[in-house]
Amino acid sequence: MKKATSMVKTADIKRTWHLLDCQGQTLGRLSTKIAGLLSAKGKVDYTPHMDMGDFVVVINAKDIKLTGNKLMDKQYSRHSGHPGGFRQESAGRLMDRDPRKVIEHAVRGMLAKNKLQDPRMSRLKVYKSDVHPHSANFEKKD
Repeated sequence: MKKATSMVKTADIKRTWHLLDCQGQTLGRLSTKIAGLLSAKGKVDYTPHMDMGDFVVVINAKDIKLTGNKLMDKQYSRHSGHPGGFRQESAGRLMDRDPRKVIEHAVRGMLAKNKLQDPRMSRLKVYKSDVHPHSANFEKKD
C-alpha cells in the first residue's frame, strides 16, 4: 500500500531568520544563496506553489564585491513610461548612491516571475552597515 503525499498547510509553515554578511562576498554568489532561502528550495517539505521561504537580513551591503569591470560596464536601466523617461546608471554609481538596490535587483531577477515574487521580496531586509533592527528575531545560541 502506497503512502499518500502530504501537503503542507499554511499554519504549518515555520519561517526562520537568516543573517548574511556581504563582507568579502561577490554579488552573484550571495544573491543565489538569498534567492534559495527566500523561495525555501532547501527545505525538506518544499512545495513550488506555496510561499514557504524564510526571512533574510543582509548587512554590510556597501562591502559587496563585483568581479571584472562590472562597476563601470554593468548598466541598470529604467523607464518612466513618458517620452524621454529612459534612465541608465552604472553599477558603480548605483553602489555609491544606494548599494541595497544592487542586491535587491540581483535577487529579484533570480526569483520566479509569478505572484509569489513580491511576498518573497518583502521578507528580504538589506542594510548598508551592520546596524539593523532585527536582532531580537535571531535566537540566542549559548
